[in-house]
Amino acid sequence: MFADTEKKLIWKNGSFEKWNDANVHILSHTLHYGTGVFEGVRAYETSAGPAIFRLEEHTKRLFDAAEKINIKIPFSEDEINNVQCEVLNKNNLDEGYIRPIVYLGNEGLGLRAKDLSVNVAIAAWEWPSYMDPQAKKNGISVIKSSHRQYENPLHSGHKIIGTYFSNTMALHEAIDNGADEAIMMDKNGFISEGSGENIFLVKNNIVFTPTIDHCLNGITRQSVIQIANDFDIEVSEKNIKFEELVDADEAFFTGTAVEITPVTTLNGKYINNGKRGKITKKLQEAFQEIISGKNSSYNSWLTYTR
Repeated sequence: MFADTEKKLIWKNGSFEKWNDANVHILSHTLHYGTGVFEGVRAYETSAGPAIFRLEEHTKRLFDAAEKINIKIPFSEDEINNVQCEVLNKNNLDEGYIRPIVYLGNEGLGLRAKDLSVNVAIAAWEWPSYMDPQAKKNGISVIKSSHRQYENPLHSGHKIIGTYFSNTMALHEAIDNGADEAIMMDKNGFISEGSGENIFLVKNNIVFTPTIDHCLNGITRQSVIQIANDFDIEVSEKNIKFEELVDADEAFFTGTAVEITPVTTLNGKYINNGKRGKITKKLQEAFQEIISGKNSSYNSWLTYTR
């Protein structure tokens, strides 16, 4: 996954370190108890140079998540935004994935540990494709997971490290059963999301997606809803039963990693005809135009790094 790490740099607590020297102490509170937050951000190559997609929104969510678990980040949002641009440039990346992470130090351990240092690190690396490159056209297979989404609403809308265990288990279960991804249900038995993606389905030319009560309100999710609205495509956020996905005309995942990826097979059976749907394709094409800087109507979503 990581290439040429000897030449890469990671920013940590105000300065750059060599990739292989950017370590965390074994007694870091976050390693033991999950007390930390992170983000996943994408940068894309454009004719005007590298551009980070919705940088400010990602950074704001990072700070909001930290506040939820009583962590005060010792840098401003502007500083973290600037560093993400700098990390990309320092590593000579025209496009890639950026991972900011906030974690607590090793000055004490145990649930009662207080006055711990707050550490911030930001890395960037090449990210050619999260899925098989053909997945954007042919779609992926998913299964209904036996692992339910988090019961704790604190996670909804935030990337808090300690809440991702069930997501990992759901993904591993899917892979072990020959599928690409999982569909997780919420505590009430409605569809929540994939292991790391939001889910949309289309029925009779209306786009449906779960409410954000028990799923991450993904930034790509929000972007797709906006794009669909701009196309005058109706979008309905509601509680969705699993049977509605089975009976959908088309379905797709959204997320920083997967962007917009069709879901064409569910529990070993095709959704509709097993092909990418027309609305999915239309949204994909629009999204590609936006992230490549070719649609000036959405220029505010891009932050150019050079």
